[in-house]
Amino acid sequence: MKGRLLTAGVTGYFLFFAGLILLLAHFRGARAGAPEQPIALSHPLHTVTIGLDCRHCHTTVEQSSFPGMPAVQVCMDCHREAVRDRPEIRKLAGYWDRQEPIAWTQVNRLPTHVHFTHKRHVRAGVACASCHGDVGYEPRIRQARSLKMGWCIDCHRDRGASTDCCT
Repeated sequence: MKGRLLTAGVTGYFLFFAGLILLLAHFRGARAGAPEQPIALSHPLHTVTIGLDCRHCHTTVEQSSFPGMPAVQVCMDCHREAVRDRPEIRKLAGYWDRQEPIAWTQVNRLPTHVHFTHKRHVRAGVACASCHGDVGYEPRIRQARSLKMGWCIDCHRDRGASTDCCT
């Protein structure tokens, strides 16, 4: 009897820690999906603390299918004066001085056959966080949703939007 209890206890202990390791690996993998960017921009600082709207930096999101990545000019509008002594702001100023665009790393990817337009979704009142997650609380941005067809169709059905691909 004692042998069986000991075996059950060891097995339970092993399963608990194996599950814990898998859970930690999942969260580590989620962070690993967040690529480094040329400038370590803090979305929480800019969106939550300062209160900037996504469209302040992603300037073409309402007119284009592409959201527009922040241009050096947009950043320097504030950072010519604000917190110029920080290392990441000095890197930013280097791009400005060299008149060089920032080569942001793309995070969210759709299959090449997908025609997606941000402007229609923004005009329909779909919040950025619906697809991109709560980037205001992410230290580094990662693809928060699968953005696969099934996920999009579920979202359209939930909102009563068309699921006709020709729309």
